[in-house]
This record gives sequence, structure tokens and C-alpha cells, in this order.
Amino acid sequence: MNKLEKLEQDAFEDNVKVHDYYLGEESLRGIYVNGNVAINTSVNNSIEKACVLAEELGHHHTSVGNILDMDLTGNRKQERQARLWAYNKLIGLSGIIEAFEHGCQSRFEIAEYLEVTEEFLEECLACYRNKYGVGTTLDNYYIMFIPNLNVGWIYSQCR
Repeated sequence: MNKLEKLEQDAFEDNVKVHDYYLGEESLRGIYVNGNVAINTSVNNSIEKACVLAEELGHHHTSVGNILDMDLTGNRKQERQARLWAYNKLIGLSGIIEAFEHGCQSRFEIAEYLEVTEEFLEECLACYRNKYGVGTTLDNYYIMFIPNLNVGWIYSQCR
């Protein structure tokens, strides 16, 4: 099962209906309203569709009310929370480690391995940079975000 199919299954289990719908403009890729996700018909490949669906499911799980007005600080915070939910769902720190363990070297290879768009990966890494700073640890790995993405195994010193 690919990531899109898994997300569609998650939506079904959460009673969220997913619709392909023309949203009136190409730049609007998806919208969440009251248990319904509409994905613009201009989104025509499964990888991009999974990224859009993940963010809209993020709104289902994290947002309250109408947050369309991005001039309001609270709405921008809710938008960020929904995106963070999507980044963690589709990529996560463990996904970055898995991609490096799999031998991925470039951002293109990482995005392809994780079944996300390069744009979604870049936005995720920027979000993680803002959240974690230079880097963070997970299990026995150090993930460095600044200056460039890198993953290294941490050697423990037992004495």
C-alpha cells in the first residue's frame, strides 16, 4: 500500500470523506471543511495528492473553525500545526533516518524514497530547522539540519 492509499484508509477510519473537486484555481490544492477534504482536480499524481491529503488531514486533527484569514496570528499557528502534523505523518525524523540508511544521498532521492514531493520535503526540513535548530537526536542517530541535512550514527562510549 502506498502512502496515498494509507492516508485514504486513515481518512476513512476517521470518517473523513475525500473528494476530487475543481476548486476554482490551480494554486488552491486542497481544503478541509467539516469532515470533508476536497483535493483540486489539478493535483494529478499520487505523490502530490498524498502531500495535500496529509495536510488536510492535519487540519482535521489540529484545527478549529474557519482559519482562511492568514492575517490572524491564531490562524497562521493552526496552519503551521496542520503542516507539522503532515510532515510528521509522511516524513518524520525516523523517515529521514530510514532514507539515509537506505543509501539516499540527494534530496531528490530522499523525497522519492519517502514518497513525497521535493517541495514538501524542503518545507518539512525548514520546519524542522525552526523547531530543532542545528540538529537533534533520535535513537542512536544525530540529524543535522544546519548547514545541510546530514544523518550520523552516535557512538556510545561504554566504560
